[in-house]
Amino acid sequence: MVLLAAAVCTKSGKALVSRQFVEMTKSRIEGLLAAFPKLMTGGRQHTFVETESVRYVYQPLDRLYMLLITTRASNILEDLETLRLFSRVIPEYCRNMEESEILENSFHLIFAFDEIVALGYRESVNLAQIRTFVEMDSHEEKVYRAVRETQEREARTKMKEKAKELQRKRYEELKRGGKSQGYSGGNTGGFGMSGGFGGGSGGFTTPTETITANTQETRPSSIKPAGPNRAMKLGSKAKDVDSFVDQLKSEGEQVVSSSEPVSKMTPVKTPQVDVEAIHIVMSEDLIVRAGRDGGLQNMEVQGILKLRITDPEHGFIKVQVDNTDTRPIQLQTHPNVDRDLWRSCGQIGMKMSNKPFPHNTDVGVLKWRFQTADDSHVPLSINCWPQENGAGGCDVNIEYNLEKRDMELNEVTITIPLASGAPPPVINECEGEHEYDRTHCALVWRIPVIDKASPTASMDFTARGAPDNFFPVRVSFHSPRPYCDLKVLGVVSTSDGAPVTFSHETQLKTNVYEID
Repeated sequence: MVLLAAAVCTKSGKALVSRQFVEMTKSRIEGLLAAFPKLMTGGRQHTFVETESVRYVYQPLDRLYMLLITTRASNILEDLETLRLFSRVIPEYCRNMEESEILENSFHLIFAFDEIVALGYRESVNLAQIRTFVEMDSHEEKVYRAVRETQEREARTKMKEKAKELQRKRYEELKRGGKSQGYSGGNTGGFGMSGGFGGGSGGFTTPTETITANTQETRPSSIKPAGPNRAMKLGSKAKDVDSFVDQLKSEGEQVVSSSEPVSKMTPVKTPQVDVEAIHIVMSEDLIVRAGRDGGLQNMEVQGILKLRITDPEHGFIKVQVDNTDTRPIQLQTHPNVDRDLWRSCGQIGMKMSNKPFPHNTDVGVLKWRFQTADDSHVPLSINCWPQENGAGGCDVNIEYNLEKRDMELNEVTITIPLASGAPPPVINECEGEHEYDRTHCALVWRIPVIDKASPTASMDFTARGAPDNFFPVRVSFHSPRPYCDLKVLGVVSTSDGAPVTFSHETQLKTNVYEID
């Protein structure tokens, strides 16, 4: 090995961040770093110092040192070039060259160090590539948080709208059942209205709510007669939300948690396969955001190859993966996977040949990512065209088209939102199944399979509302084959190269698919 370790240390030899690229004990690396200041002599320019076994290549950083520990047989010119790249990486994550700043950003520095050196040898990367590779580690979390926040906002909005509708229905029902009874409010006094209602278990309606309920158009009640009338006071925060959810459940409504997508009606079913002692799963998540007037805003495919070994005897294996995709797909192997083996022949094996793969656990060994704004890569395009009909509603025509004819999409669900409080839409024409989701005030269009035999279909309906009420349109589906052209060709034993029996499973599902 050429490069043994890289570290940021103080002038006294105290290690702040240290990354070893070969097998070294903690006491060994601490001893090497502690010996470094003793080798320094006054008046020397920063270059290197040597001992009988190792060479220290260093560069001062204010009151700290950027230090590389190499073998004496390494090329000093290459070591100095590598040192300059390490020194340029540190200001990317640390504004000040202080101990506290280095410690606070230590994980970012270690990730960056791993991109510079692998197995003791310098990688062919520059500063911009390192920045991109390190940022990719947190991209999935950012997408998840953005989707989660959007779902929570939508759920809160739906709950507020449902609360208003429930309050109107309750008022109408109580008014019809208590017209002949006057309001007996004790110390509160009567409102003197013909529609007053008897005092149940403490229920009441404020004058503002009564006037609002009388002036708004109400629909015939479809809920079951409630027991004790416990009216709900609108306007409060978390406490009222919890009481509203309990009220919906008591009246037979199905409540969807805000942590789940509101438009997700059908759970994705994974195909059943016969699982062998070595089971490989290739799964992909598809994220698509497109505009209602055409054009792709963003599309991203995030994939991972997982390996599960149930028999410890099959731990010493190599997986042959074939990548025939011509698109610019970013691939990244697990740190314990041999990168040189992967780059040379497309095989996934352990970096330490004397160690087996873990068993009885799902191990992610390969990740890939594809991101584009080119709409030619979209697998399924949706064209939703609402047209105002002059009667307070819209004539809506929505059409889908399978752009990737070699794909097969299963259990496709297209959810079109409707105006809040609007009556059920009138379906004029529909290819497939449709359902009016009263709980979420949406029209759900379901297609069992979309493939090259039936690549396109449309639905025509009329509903109350403005064109903006029918967006965003959400799509969900899953597919038995991945989007990216990666295939597992086989599994062989590391000892004799003999083929090993394995089972294989592929999954493609939508994470976010919106037309806004």
